[in-house]
Amino acid sequence: MPIIRVEMLSGRSADQKKALVRELTEAFVKTAGGNPDAIHVVISEVEPSDWAAGGTLYSDKTGH
Repeated sequence: MPIIRVEMLSGRSADQKKALVRELTEAFVKTAGGNPDAIHVVISEVEPSDWAAGGTLYSDKTGH
């Protein structure tokens, strides 16, 4: 049972997440083979105030 974990900033719509899950599953099957029903995708959303890069919170970079 392959598990694909995605950590990303919050704010994507349900439709965007559905498309992401579909595309990741298709890419895995195309590249590594396997049954699409056995591939799990876990999305963890992080608030911009809880994620930083280069010493700066994303909330400070984007104004959230």
